[in-house]
Amino acid sequence: MKIGYARVSTKEQSLDIQIKALQKSGCKLIYSEKVSGVGRSRPEFERMMQQIGKDDVLIIWRLDRLARSTKVLLETVEKLTEKGASFKSLQEPWADTTSATGRLVMTFFAGMAEFERDLIRDRTDVGRKAALARGVQFGRPAKLTEEQLKLARKLLKQGKSIRYTADVFGVHFTTLYRYLRA
Repeated sequence: MKIGYARVSTKEQSLDIQIKALQKSGCKLIYSEKVSGVGRSRPEFERMMQQIGKDDVLIIWRLDRLARSTKVLLETVEKLTEKGASFKSLQEPWADTTSATGRLVMTFFAGMAEFERDLIRDRTDVGRKAALARGVQFGRPAKLTEEQLKLARKLLKQGKSIRYTADVFGVHFTTLYRYLRA
């Protein structure tokens, strides 16, 4: 079955153009909503993804109606593929997993996205190693010095409470516990 999905970003915008195009393409069922594509909460999209099944074809008017990023688009196409469904964009004929050419193009995009993730990971790793070599300290700065820890232990041995001792150093008592266990 051909299933359509139409979305506009604001309540003031009209879904008419998209819905007419989806109907013309043969969609028997159309999910539509007026919600921003930036947020993750799209109830009709989620309902459609739960309902779509084997041999169904999800048809959209344009890619940006489905996803705001290549990553989200590829994740959606992957979920559809896992369900045995296909995907087709009316305005971008190359985005069509019902054809061998369309699957090739989507595979290419998936490969490019993976390549970009690898590049980002490599650049981050190189930058992190360079920063470590320059002496940059990662993580939160220490709340207590070794001298303060010695004094805290001394106060605790003298019978002061953990809360009192933590207040002396301006830290939460759980922070002091964590330092004392380390």
